[in-house]
Amino acid sequence: MDFAHLIQTIALYAIPVLLAITLHEAAHGYAARHFGDNTAYMLGRVTINPLPHIDPLGTILMPLMLYFATSGAFLFGYAKPVPVRFGNLRNPKRDMIWVALAGPGANFFQALAWAASLYLFQGFGVEEPFLVEMAQGGVLVNIVMCVFNLFPLPPLDGGRILVGLLPYRQAVLVSRVEPYGFFIVMALVLAGVVSNLWLRPLMAVTFKLINLLLTPLAMLVG
Repeated sequence: MDFAHLIQTIALYAIPVLLAITLHEAAHGYAARHFGDNTAYMLGRVTINPLPHIDPLGTILMPLMLYFATSGAFLFGYAKPVPVRFGNLRNPKRDMIWVALAGPGANFFQALAWAASLYLFQGFGVEEPFLVEMAQGGVLVNIVMCVFNLFPLPPLDGGRILVGLLPYRQAVLVSRVEPYGFFIVMALVLAGVVSNLWLRPLMAVTFKLINLLLTPLAMLVG
């Protein structure tokens, strides 16, 4: 294991990853508060301070263990989920969709911001490799988080969106998967199903969408 490469990787991705998970979780809490549930706000989770969102096992230990075990080929981690009492929402079935969308939405706009910074670096002649690679990492990390969390299986955000969209009877059936959803998702990840049939196609679409949205900026600084 090349420890110098590990330190360089951590240095490059530390800020993008911390921002990605912090704003993702804070966005859930903010949306929940907006729609009537103050639980996350009362617990101090509607904050850009990363410490309340960090899970020692999921945010630190698991990614490091996977990095060493797979030589950096596979990484996975998670933050502390923001507590939401859906029954407190003004319209629980409808509002849970917006609360769930808020996290991936925060990641999408962060990816857009990191990509915009790359165009600005190019326009102003900034060629510092560390800054450029950090911005590239910020785009990648946030697109992965956005797309992965939209996978339609509870407890991921996409699963909650699906529950909110389905008729009541079907929604109840899908919601019953939640206690086992994490293990099902991990099995699908390890089997390559999530990567091949979900992540790669949707990431490609998201990259194209971001490039399309930033076309005016690219023309301005080009």
